[in-house]
Amino acid sequence: MHKSGIEDYYAVRDGKKLQFGYTTGTCAAAAAKAAVKYLACGTPPETVDIDTPKGIHLNLEVLEPEMKDGKAVCAIRKYSGDDPDVTNGVLVYAEASWSEIPGITVDGGIGVGRVTKPGLKQKIGEAAINPVPLQMIKDAAEESFSDCGQAEGVKVIISIPAGVELAKKTFNPRLGIVGGISVLGTSGIVEPMSEAALTDCIDLEIKQKKALGLERLIITPGNYGEDFIRSLADIKDSELVKCSNYIGLSLDMAAAAGFTEVLLVGHVGKFIKLAGGIMNSHSKEADARAELMAACALRAGCDGDTAREILESLTTDEMLRILDEKKLLSATMAAAAEKIDFYIRNRVKDAIVLGAVVFSNEYGILCTTGPADLWLEELKER
Repeated sequence: MHKSGIEDYYAVRDGKKLQFGYTTGTCAAAAAKAAVKYLACGTPPETVDIDTPKGIHLNLEVLEPEMKDGKAVCAIRKYSGDDPDVTNGVLVYAEASWSEIPGITVDGGIGVGRVTKPGLKQKIGEAAINPVPLQMIKDAAEESFSDCGQAEGVKVIISIPAGVELAKKTFNPRLGIVGGISVLGTSGIVEPMSEAALTDCIDLEIKQKKALGLERLIITPGNYGEDFIRSLADIKDSELVKCSNYIGLSLDMAAAAGFTEVLLVGHVGKFIKLAGGIMNSHSKEADARAELMAACALRAGCDGDTAREILESLTTDEMLRILDEKKLLSATMAAAAEKIDFYIRNRVKDAIVLGAVVFSNEYGILCTTGPADLWLEELKER
């Protein structure tokens, strides 16, 4: 079995060794190097060497070489290691052909998205190939070009046929990237279980929405919040960002991007954590749902037995049922709203006007903070 050189690189997470992989950008660069060498030298290489920006040297196997109508095509198979990447195993193709334009020109083919909105690093109409991978592709192609003693121009087209369907599982449609996935990778290497890729996408989406002229941003952790706010008003995709568990970080990003107003919309299961200043809602960071709900209930006047009953509950739905039966739901949620308002405003040091909507599937809106009620009415009237 071919050894690529990535086998010796891994990360340790929770006591387990997790294998590194390599990015679509690295695959595109390797495929380009192989295709240009095939075009210029007349013979397809069996493997190609690639030095990644991270400093890891790879030797990747060249697949499906083909010469047709004066165009050389080679492919490299993406390997994501132990990272849960939707592109793992896909083939990344490069087609090389002679060009009247001197040097190396690069474009995207089938399965590589096209940019349709401002705010990204590429211009509208360009292929969604990020700057680092783009330079890697040019450098790798130039190396093969020079090795074969050629001085003409070469055009390289990167294609990822599987990207047409895979794009539906990514942030690309929200970013205005249509027709495929992006060619990514600042280091050339995929590190397993990294949160950086997700938070980078959130940051990019926030910046893009600001570049489109939006002043008030709606942030929600996921599908529950999105579905709920859409059930109340006609919300455009350009107004809303899903932040996963990174509520505090997304507020930081919104402030840095220059937003003046942010509406947070979330299920009580996540947003009750905000009442304790917990800004990453993943359970591995902190839970404390029952403790915070009980604390808010105590502020609202509940007795010790009720508080203990809440603390023994496994779900926020069960907690809400208990509070409703005790006629304490409204007062408890008002206490929660006060603390949520304090912590989210403190997070951004009042740099943004913030409103929050906390809901449950059974009870609907449980509480709001700041100007959220006014903003909801504006959205409904629109």
